[in-house]
Amino acid sequence: MTTKSINSNGCSVCETGKENYTTFIAGAFRGTQYYQYDYRHTTDGELFSCIGKSLEECRQKRDVWLTENTKK
Repeated sequence: MTTKSINSNGCSVCETGKENYTTFIAGAFRGTQYYQYDYRHTTDGELFSCIGKSLEECRQKRDVWLTENTKK
């Protein structure tokens, strides 16, 4: 099985204002599929990264982070 990597040498390859994600199966959780998700902020280039059970869940977490990040 080939998996798309969203990292290069341990660093995210996510471009500013873009999202990258890939799926993986965590063996400890009996084959449940998860999403590894990265988003790079357009203003300061800060990286948001999370893991979720769905892409929608990851995007909701990102939206909360963006809201909190813009209040600063």
